[in-house]
Amino acid sequence: MTINEYELVLILRPDLDEATTTDILEKIESNITDNEGTLLVRDDWGQRKMAYEIQNHQKGRYVLEKFLSSPDLIVEIERRLRIEERVIRFLTVRKPGAVDVETRLAEATEERTKLAEEAAKREAEAAAQAQYEVEAKAAREAAAKFEATQAAAAAAASDDDDATNTTDDASGETASA
Repeated sequence: MTINEYELVLILRPDLDEATTTDILEKIESNITDNEGTLLVRDDWGQRKMAYEIQNHQKGRYVLEKFLSSPDLIVEIERRLRIEERVIRFLTVRKPGAVDVETRLAEATEERTKLAEEAAKREAEAAAQAQYEVEAKAAREAAAKFEATQAAAAAAASDDDDATNTTDDASGETASA
């Protein structure tokens, strides 16, 4: 039996929640493993803007699945994906060359580790950016409050000066009250 390596890129509807997305991906992955295929890597690219609108969606959730299987399995996977209405588009590509299964499994383990590290790094950067934005907003609000207080104090001082200084109309001199 011939074993090939395949890459499957899916575009899912952007309005799906995380549980539904996970359910769809698990069905695909169980179909692969149930039919003597081997899942290598799942890489969720997240929501991205598409080049053009598809089924009234301008964005889609992109997911890459890499797996080893026989060519017969691809026909079944693509049949099921055509039926699945929550999948906007998909593309299956066979990677050229012979596949050494044991070597490829070891490489896939390393690739999953690298993807997990990159995802953790992106999450840490996003958390740091969110913290920075919160602190910057608080600083802007504090500066605006300080400026408002300064303006109010300046206005009050100006009103006090007007009340204490009166002009003698007859002489044109300023007198203090």
